[in-house]
Amino acid sequence: MNETIAGVVLAGGLSRRMGGGDKGLLDVAGQSMIGRVIERITPQVQCAAINANGQPSRFASFELPVVCDPVEGFVGPLAGVLAGMRWAADTAPNCTYIVTVSSDAPFLPEDLVSRLATERSNNGPNAIILAASNGQKHPVIGLWPIHLADDLEAALNDGVRKVLQWTDRHGTFVVEFEPVEVGQRSIDPFFNANTPEELEEARGLLQEEY
Repeated sequence: MNETIAGVVLAGGLSRRMGGGDKGLLDVAGQSMIGRVIERITPQVQCAAINANGQPSRFASFELPVVCDPVEGFVGPLAGVLAGMRWAADTAPNCTYIVTVSSDAPFLPEDLVSRLATERSNNGPNAIILAASNGQKHPVIGLWPIHLADDLEAALNDGVRKVLQWTDRHGTFVVEFEPVEVGQRSIDPFFNANTPEELEEARGLLQEEY
């Protein structure tokens, strides 16, 4: 495959279950969650950016572009996907797809992008490929054709908010990922810390690993 793929770390949510703020900047075993995500995704893509709203300087240490939602009102992850599509189209003209990941998933597979891209090559140009584990789709972790940006923006302006409501219009395909070994345990590769309890669990897992 000769496709150029950019990575977009989605950090634009309100993190209500974590009490607000940037949960990706919370520390796990001496490093922020988003920092661990960036370390895992950047070797797999040609370029990368962070999708976040508000003051971009809080992410300055990562030395990546920060792009905000083009649709106001914190309307959900599809706005972050659109932000990534627009950024990639403007700054990486040869880029045909973006891969999105969440900022609170520190155990992302190192073959995430290659496996999503392989599945895309088996389907049509409009296919959207989502990651899954334990039989569950992860709508914020997927591969998206950039040429669908106008269609996505129109859907958002029409009030579409659920990821699958939009992706199913074009064809949603899934790649199932197996558990990964962390310390002495097998865990979901897309384990994410949405709550303080899950954050403590992530810290414990990473302490076991190191």
